[in-house]
Formats: sequence, structure tokens, C-alpha cells
Amino acid sequence: MTSESSPLLHYRLFSVSDGALGPPDSSPCGTDAVAVGTGTNPRKLSTFFGVVVPTVLSMFSIVVFMRIGFVVGHAGLLQSLVMLFVAYAIIWLTVLSVCAISTNGAVQGGGAYFMISRTLGPEFGGSIGLMFYLANVFACGVYVLGLVEAVLDVFGRDPSGPTDSLRSLPQGYGYNFLYASIILLLCMAICLVGASIYSQASFFIFLLVFVVLLTILISFLAVRPLTVTIRHGGNVTFTGVYTGINSSTLHDNLQADYSLDYTTGNLMNFATVFAVMFNGCTGIMAGCNLSGELKQPSRSIPIGTIIAVIITFFVYLILFIFTALTCDRTLLREDYGFFRPINIWPPFVLIGVYATSLSASMSTLIGASRILHALAKDDLFGVLLAPAKLVSKGGNPWGAVIYTWALVQLVLLAGKLNTIAGIVTVFYLIAYAAIDLACLALEWASAPNFRPTFRLFSWHTCLLGILSCLVMMFLINPAYASGSIVLLLLLLGSIHFRSSSSSWGYISQALIFHQVRKYLLLLDVRKDHVKFWRPQILLMVSNPRTSCQLIKFVNDLKKGGLYILGHVETGDLDTLPSDPVQTHYSFWLSLVDKLNVKAFVDLTLCPSVRQGAQHLLRITGLGGMKPNTLVLGFYDDASPDDYFLQDQLFSPSLSPKDDAFGVDATSLQAHFPPARDPETPRLLPANDYVAMICDALKMHKNIVLARNFPLLVRPEASSPAMYIDVWPLDLLRPQASAYVDVCSLFLLQMACILNMAASWRRFQLRVFLCVESRGGGGSDGASGWIAAEAKFRELLSKLRIRALIRVVAWDRVAALRGPNAEGQALNREPISCEYLKAANRAVEEEGGAETGVRFLYLPRPPADPALHQRYLEELDTLTGGLGPTLLIHGLTPVTCTEL
Repeated sequence: MTSESSPLLHYRLFSVSDGALGPPDSSPCGTDAVAVGTGTNPRKLSTFFGVVVPTVLSMFSIVVFMRIGFVVGHAGLLQSLVMLFVAYAIIWLTVLSVCAISTNGAVQGGGAYFMISRTLGPEFGGSIGLMFYLANVFACGVYVLGLVEAVLDVFGRDPSGPTDSLRSLPQGYGYNFLYASIILLLCMAICLVGASIYSQASFFIFLLVFVVLLTILISFLAVRPLTVTIRHGGNVTFTGVYTGINSSTLHDNLQADYSLDYTTGNLMNFATVFAVMFNGCTGIMAGCNLSGELKQPSRSIPIGTIIAVIITFFVYLILFIFTALTCDRTLLREDYGFFRPINIWPPFVLIGVYATSLSASMSTLIGASRILHALAKDDLFGVLLAPAKLVSKGGNPWGAVIYTWALVQLVLLAGKLNTIAGIVTVFYLIAYAAIDLACLALEWASAPNFRPTFRLFSWHTCLLGILSCLVMMFLINPAYASGSIVLLLLLLGSIHFRSSSSSWGYISQALIFHQVRKYLLLLDVRKDHVKFWRPQILLMVSNPRTSCQLIKFVNDLKKGGLYILGHVETGDLDTLPSDPVQTHYSFWLSLVDKLNVKAFVDLTLCPSVRQGAQHLLRITGLGGMKPNTLVLGFYDDASPDDYFLQDQLFSPSLSPKDDAFGVDATSLQAHFPPARDPETPRLLPANDYVAMICDALKMHKNIVLARNFPLLVRPEASSPAMYIDVWPLDLLRPQASAYVDVCSLFLLQMACILNMAASWRRFQLRVFLCVESRGGGGSDGASGWIAAEAKFRELLSKLRIRALIRVVAWDRVAALRGPNAEGQALNREPISCEYLKAANRAVEEEGGAETGVRFLYLPRPPADPALHQRYLEELDTLTGGLGPTLLIHGLTPVTCTEL
């Protein structure tokens, strides 16, 4: 008996694709999909027809007929069994994850894409879904071409051989393409009818395949020993022996004996043979991807998939053992289609090959179309996939079927696709790894709603599944594995930047919450140390229209610390039907996104702004992350500028309409009221403003007053060098302060932090020392100046602060304080307006136009509320016309000279 080697064998390196079947549903709640345009429910398939049959056929494919001899012949029975157990262990880990996710809620059409996208988000789901779709498209092309070559191997005309009426089909590139197109057209016709006819055809093929397998098993027992002559190409012949069940044959086939693969000419080893073996075990998601057609997907998927895996495992196991018992090495290694010559009726094997190839072609075509339809419905790739949204009255996505048929038709033009087989399997493995990752993320996130009814899994199995899939990818083909990961990353970035947010929920948010909670519990305020102090800022914002420049400036000042935008809505909840604050959060968060600042938002409702500020200071933050510094805008009568009318970010004509969370520039413009008219009465009286400063100091919070920040010029790379000016002395009462008190050091620290921000590094820090030539402990003239500068330079050196020191002669200004300056400092007597104006003029002239921002010492407000108005007037006169200025009073030690 003679057996011709076939090019078909060269292509059978992977299993049937996991087709995604059923119309997808992008609703966040996962409700049952209903066919478009009709009230009928397309869910008709049972566990057996919808899961067991397609999964078994997918895992068998043509490998069961064409690669058993290859594996046993090269690896021997012992290593073949090791490969089988390892391969199924890897597959089993992913099956557990599939079962867990599919029993955690209603799974709609789209299969792997649906589960991954609804768990890991649209970026990951869209990327994996597109790669899975392309894998199905190429796989369909390879299976169709493989079926054509299998037919031509028996019925194709051979000009160089003897005349044979059986071999009458003409061959050649054009004829091969024609035959492949006819087969693909047949598959498309079945898919256009719908999944029901496909399931019926699959069941028929299922029965046919098992009949063929039964004849193979009977042949092992019934066929007598025979010799098989094998011819490769021209005159190269081999003689293989079928011995029947024989212990000597088993003994000879126990150990590995790797040699050349006659279809490729490559020397085989454990890795290459294992890769081929593993390809016969993929296809586990074919049933899962029929989720849109199943009556009870949450019950059918786990039961059917597990049954299918068990069936295929034992079939492979039995075939391995009987093959090692009955066939010698030559027969196994030189004729991978040895089942045909030893069968009781050889055409049975051909029927099995044709049936599995046709089943694989249909499965990949209908599966790819369902994945494409799901991708199109989710609008992840825009108009490119718009035709794939079209469906029939019965819910069959005929647009996606035709779209996929056209792509497969292009693939058929290549004629031979042996180079595609490896990358198809790699793409499948990426999808399997993503399923494991999705299950792992759900388990690690400890989300209360993750309650799968299938519990035979843990995060250990998920992690092992991910690692094993990645190892198999690189074992099969390192180049393809690396390239597929690069493609995945590119698709991730593309979808992330072009697609809007979805309502599916993001597992990343659950994971972040889970980890942040754990780390917040570890963040113990009792372990705080001055060496690691950083500002944690609460910025009170009345109206963002007038505060955008300050919001962005404070973002530079936080130095990786906590930054919160606080706002108080005035009102009484008892008189309102609902809390108005809750609906405002989305607008504030969208504002944060537009300004590109790293800030949280906290809003409250109180009868007065002062009470609201107290509440925010007490309760904002969590654990060790609570504000230590309060920033307020300055209280004056300046006409506020409307930043929304100046910046293009807030222009409705230029800003994107499709904001990720439904809040575009027009909505922001409408939500936040126009800037206050100077004549309009204030909601916050002056006394309450100063009282807020007192409240913050009582709560041991540092206080910062920010003035003139609408005039701030943001630093740019092309702007000339400018300065950050620091005046560390209390200019209102110089006698009551010193350069090295806690408040002065806090002032220096905040200025240094600003200078460390990336956009402010080009600025030079300048410190101004106000020195009087008379008094001051007996120092006179230049010697007093030199001593003051040397002392302060030594302090800056210890604090590792690089700054220029400017000594300012303060005699002319100090003379305007009057004869009772000491009494003014101790008893808070009024400070003369002449002195305040002179001090203001000195600060402005010393800094000049080169100053970007000024840091001034903020004295404590008086305890007597009757003096609050005068305190504000003094600050107003001192800082008027100075440009962007921060008045700072620090209570916290923030500097350290030790390591």
C-alpha cells in the first residue's frame, strides 16, 4: 500500500479559531441581547449544540488526523504524554478563568472581546478583539486553502503521473484560487443564513468526525500487520510497518528520537514538537463565543467547555497510546497521514480531513464576523467598521459576514499561507492570556459584585494561566510573539487616544481603589518627619472663571503633595429637596481635566462660606493625606477677569464637543456663573474672610493668600530669565519677627518648592534682607549689612537652597513707622499709611519688572474682630500693584539640616 505525502500536512499547525457568535450588546448592565427589528430572542442553542460540539471540533480540527504520528514519532510516547498533560494543564487554567467570568453575569455576543472589553476596558478589549478578529480571518483563509490542497491531493490532475480518471481536477494558481473561492462562498452562504444552520451543520460534522475516530480505533484492533510504502517527491521511498498491538513496538516508541521533519526539512526538538502539539489543544473558546446564541450562557459555558476539554483529552490520550503500540518510527515520522493506509476503509480518514477542514472554515468565518460586529457596535474604530453594524431582521449581522468574506477573499490571493499559521496561534494565546488577566484583575480588585457561580479558580490559577500563555507564545515563535505584543501596544495607544470613555466600568479603577486603600492604611501620621514634609494644599475657589491662573499655579506649588479644590455652596439642606452639590462634581472634575492639573475636588453645602471652609479643613482628605495648607484668593475690590472668555480651551467653537463624561466647554460656560460685577454685594463679608484665616491657624494649618494672579505670566522656554522674590521679614512689624523663625523658613521652603517645579526651574531665587544701619544690637553701616548677609548665606547653605541675596537699606522706610514703632509691634497699634506705601514702593522697586512672583511674610491677624477690617486694609496697601504675590504664614517646621 502506498501513501503520498501531501503539502496539506505543512499547514496543519494550529486548531480551528474560536469564533465569536451572537449579536453583541454594549449595554453596561449586560441585559439579554434581542434581535434588531424583531421581538424574537436569538438565544436558541443548548449546552451540547452551542458549546460541546463547536469546542470539540475546534480543539480537534485537522490536527487529530494529521499530527498524532508527528508527535509520537519524534517525541516518543513518554514525552508525548508529558506534552499532552502540560498542554492541557495550560489550557485548563484558561478554561477556569473563562468559566469564572462567564458565570459572573450575562455574557452577550462577542465572546472573548465582550468579556475582555467589559472587564479591562475598551482599549484592551478593542486591541485584543481586533487581533482575535484578524487571527480568525487568516485562519479561515488557511483552512480553506488547506481543504483545497487536501482535495487536490486525491483528485487533482498530475501531468507527470499515470493517467487516472479519479485525478481529473486541473491544478494551478488560478484554479486553486477558484476552488478556494467556491468553498468560501459556500461557507458565507451558510453564515448568512444564520447560526442555527451552522450549528446543525456542525453537529453533522461532529457525528462524522466521531464515526471516523471510531473506525480508527477499530482499525487498531482489527487490521492485521502490514507494510506501507511511502514516497516523497521523486524516487525517495520509505517503508513503514504497522505491527498491530505489539509490546516490542511500544518499547521502541517509548523514548524520544528527534529527526528531520520531511515537510519542512527542519530538525525537530522538544519545543518545536510541543508547539505543534499545543496547537491541537487551542480552540477552547469556541463555545464561549456562542454566548449570544445560548439559552443559558452562564450555565452552558462552564459545563460545556469542561466536558469538551475532557472528551478531547481522552481521545488524544487513547490515540497516542494506540499509535505507540501499533506503528513503527518510520511510518510515524515519514507519513503524518498514516491513519489512512491503516484504516479498515481508507476513504474514512479523507472524509474526516475534509469535514474538519470545512467545519474549521465555517467556524472561523462566522466567528470573525461576530467579533467584527461587536467591535463595530462599540464604535471603537469609527466609520471604518460602519458596514459591519448592519443586521437582518433576525439579528444576523450580514454586513459583518460580507465584510469578513471580502477580507478572507483577499487572504486567499496569497495562495499559500504557511507563514501565517504561527502568528494565528500567537494571537489566540494573547486572547487567552487577556482572559486570565481579566479574571485575575477581578479577583485582586475584591469587587463585591464579582460573585461567579463557578468557584473552582483562584488568583494563582489566573496568574499561572497568563505566564503559561506568554511562555507558549515565545516557544511557538519568538519573532511573532514579540511582534504581536508590539502591535497590541500600538492598538492600545491608538484606541486610548481616539475613543471616548465607556459606561462599561473600568477594572483599573477597582484595582486602584483596592491598592490605594491598603497604602492609605499604611500611611501613619504618627510617623511623619520634617525631612519628608510636603505641602498638601486646599485651595478655596469661589468661581473658576476668575481663578484658573491661580489653580494652575498652585498645581506647580504642590510638589507631588495632595491638592484639593474646595468650594462652598451657600444654603440649607433642610429647605432643599435634594443636595445640589452632588450634581456639580462632574463639572468641577471636567474643569480639572481641561486645566490639566492633578487635583481632587471637594464641595460642601453650608449656611455660610466660613462654616463651609471649616468643614472642608476638618474632613477633606483621608488618613495621612489631609491638607496642611489653606490657600485663599485675596480680598479686594479688583474687577475679576473672566478666564473662560480668554482661553481657547473654553471656547465652544474650538473645544471638543464629545467630552468623555458629557461635559463640554459649552456646558462649563453655562454651569459656572459669569464673573462678579464689582458693584455686586459679596457673599463673604470682610470680617468672615479674616476669621477664616484665624480658623485655619487655630486648626494648625499654614495659610497662603494669593493676590494679582490673573496677571501671572506663565514661564516659557523662550521667555527671558526672571526671578522668584522672597521677603522673609514681616514688613508690617519688622521688630516682632526674625529671619530664622518658623514662618520665615516656611516662606523659603515654599519658594524653593516652586523653583523645583519643571516650568519654574529657569527662574532664579532671590532673597531680600531688610537691614537698618542704626540699631540692631550696635552694628553700624556696612558691617551690619555684611554680617546679616553672611549669617543668612550660611543658613541657605545649610538648607541646600541656591539663591541670590540682596541687602535692602531699610532706614528710609523704617523712619516712616513713627517714634513708637516698638509699641506698634507689641500692641498692634495702627501702622501709618506712609510707611505701608513706602514699604510697597521698596518691594516693587527692588524687584523690578523681572519678578515673576513674590513671596511675602503674612503676619497673624489680630484676635480682636474689631481690628480685622484694619488688618485687611494694611495688607491691601502693602501688596497693591505688586503683581502676583503670595502672603504666607507658616506654622509647621518644614526644613531640616540633617541627613
